[in-house]
Amino acid sequence: MVDGVKLQDVPSRDAQMSVQHLVERAVRGLPQMFDSRAGMFCYKLKQTAGGLVQEGISPRYTAMTLMGLHRLEQKGVPSPVDVEPVLERLLANMDWVDNIGDLGVLLWLVAQVAPNRLGELDSRFQISTALSRFADARGGVTMHLAWFLTGLSYYSQASDSPEKIRDVACETYNLLIQNQGKNGYFGHMATHGSLKGSVRGWIGSFADQVYPIYGLTQFFQAFGDNSALGRARECALAICEAQGPLGQWWWHYDSRRGRVFEEYPVFSVHQHGMGPMTLFALSKVSGANFAPWIYKGLDWIDQRNELSINMEDTSASVIWRCIRQSALKRFSGALLGARRKSQGPDGLTVLFECRPYELGWLLYGLTHLVD
Repeated sequence: MVDGVKLQDVPSRDAQMSVQHLVERAVRGLPQMFDSRAGMFCYKLKQTAGGLVQEGISPRYTAMTLMGLHRLEQKGVPSPVDVEPVLERLLANMDWVDNIGDLGVLLWLVAQVAPNRLGELDSRFQISTALSRFADARGGVTMHLAWFLTGLSYYSQASDSPEKIRDVACETYNLLIQNQGKNGYFGHMATHGSLKGSVRGWIGSFADQVYPIYGLTQFFQAFGDNSALGRARECALAICEAQGPLGQWWWHYDSRRGRVFEEYPVFSVHQHGMGPMTLFALSKVSGANFAPWIYKGLDWIDQRNELSINMEDTSASVIWRCIRQSALKRFSGALLGARRKSQGPDGLTVLFECRPYELGWLLYGLTHLVD
């Protein structure tokens, strides 16, 4: 059990070396994902017969990646991509912010990197009334509400007038917790008000667990709401208890029945980025020790996985995206109506691509461990 265990963030020497290596890999890998013409990071880098190729541009992934690079700079390590001009490019034209989630990510970034620019965002988006204007907020999309709650919480902590956004933060919190089941797991979206929500709103991805945990933790930090911290711990305990035997953070969770719904794919970013950044943040605030689950998840990257391969490709300076099941195996599992999982390596393959936010969250969550 996690409860009552004193926080112990310091990893073993082997784990420390592994973390150091992962951080170095992210620093080397990110420049090849930066599109210098667009001044932003690409959507993904994929392996082709002709080598690694960039595909698309993503302002959202760019914002997330900048947060990781900023953490790197705070540690005294030069960023391989200059943060300031990229941030300026994001702020020069904010038409890409067309949902409450992206507004939350941008608030999260600016509050940490350039808090003096928060007033511009407030003027542009009228943050106190933003929930009523975006469809994803009205639909109760869990991940996006969690991003917005995180952004508001950081805004509050960086602002001279934190009470200014307390009401919208509390409203966002109340919308978010409606999606949490009695066993701690979050569904994907509100189950009322739409056909999509009633059909699949109760099935939440791993992202639908970790981003709420992080957002609730920051909400507690900003506004001192103990119930938020309790809910964050409840969800964290649930995903830790469900962690796979090789440290896998599973993909989908049933918030009604309190169980894993679907195991694969297992995404590398969950193992090295999103899981650690979230559980370390909660550990710091709550005093609970999630280190055993964090480091078991990191072990999965380095050959201690279903395929016994290293997901980190040194020659390509990337960490491959996931281990996934074949489409046929997933489809047959769905037809049988069973909990969809794999009993072994049969039908499992690696997806040879990497997205910049994955390495950005790695830096965001692990840089503080590097000497």
